[in-house]
Amino acid sequence: MVIAENPNAWRTETPGHEGWTRTAQPDDPNKYFIVSADCHGQEPADLWAKRIEPEYRHRIPRQEVDKDGVKWSITEGHRAIKIRDLKLEGEDEERDGAGYVVKERLRDMDRDGIDVELIFPNKGLSMWATPDAVFSQAMCRVWNDWTIEQYGGERDRMVPVAAIAPNDLKGAIAEVKRAANIGHRVLSLPNRPVWGPGDGSELNYNLPHFDELWATIEEHNLPITLHISTGKDPRGARGNGGAIINYAVHSLSQSLEPVANFCSSGVLERFPGLRLATIEAGIGWVPWALTAMDEAYHKHHMWAFPKLKMLPSEYYRQHFYASFGEDTPGLALGREWDLMGNYMWANDYPHQEGTWPHSAAAIERTMVDLTDEERASVLGLNAARFLAIDVPEHKR
Repeated sequence: MVIAENPNAWRTETPGHEGWTRTAQPDDPNKYFIVSADCHGQEPADLWAKRIEPEYRHRIPRQEVDKDGVKWSITEGHRAIKIRDLKLEGEDEERDGAGYVVKERLRDMDRDGIDVELIFPNKGLSMWATPDAVFSQAMCRVWNDWTIEQYGGERDRMVPVAAIAPNDLKGAIAEVKRAANIGHRVLSLPNRPVWGPGDGSELNYNLPHFDELWATIEEHNLPITLHISTGKDPRGARGNGGAIINYAVHSLSQSLEPVANFCSSGVLERFPGLRLATIEAGIGWVPWALTAMDEAYHKHHMWAFPKLKMLPSEYYRQHFYASFGEDTPGLALGREWDLMGNYMWANDYPHQEGTWPHSAAAIERTMVDLTDEERASVLGLNAARFLAIDVPEHKR
């Protein structure tokens, strides 16, 4: 009943921060250095229509209206989705309309206590939703140019990702170099290089096929991010409970595949300079995943190839990060599994599943059992290390 009457009331609930040396409160002069490791840009609706090469214009994600007047979202790699005319109110409406103007984003960052934000596509997450990697790369180039134009003037606070379509290998290598040259400092690759559920016959990140790409990325010292919903259509269910089923099962679960591909295949032995992060998939699953990979390596040693110098879990701890918003189980296990240096908090601005504009309350709800040092690490210092950004002296 309470949820129905005020569905956002829970967002402001907090046990407070009594006994904390520092806090996440925006007005605290001794506030933690806070990096949101997962935020989203708000691309103009006509961005790709205006900028992509003419030969691709008819294929970009779009809206269509059928003969009955029903609106549909059309994307090459997704099943068609009916667009509902939802009427949002209050904070839901505010979040839906936030993030379009840089000046307003800065205001919203200050309101939430955010020092630096890592910016991912919003509409543009569908850039990878096609089996045509060359077409995907063309969409990525549009995003990469626009984000430097849009956010390049605020480099100290806004870090947009450069999108790369890896299965267009030659084009991907060229785009990594170009993105670095125009000022990008971090990359985003899809969870699978070939779009779709896969049957094992397609290329994947475990294969030496991509070694030239990893060498180029390592040479430019660019961290790699892997955002949810970028491996296959995340809308695998329809009907009752679909919103929950699709997010929890078909979207979040995609992130385990690239982790296993990198940690079990020898890629991270050949390219020890790579830094990678799963984005928006949470952290509660990470201890289980490390246990499962190690167990498989031990018990299936007769089939495991190549023979690794370390266990998969050790490669994870040395190379991988994971962003989360509110994940109390993951934090509870983080210290026990020596993962507090791998976790990066995020407010997912301006998405409804994020914590903006009540991030301090969410942090107080979920991090009460952490030490001051652990909170400082997961709130900003780990992300600063991942992104190779400077932390102000008084915030270190």
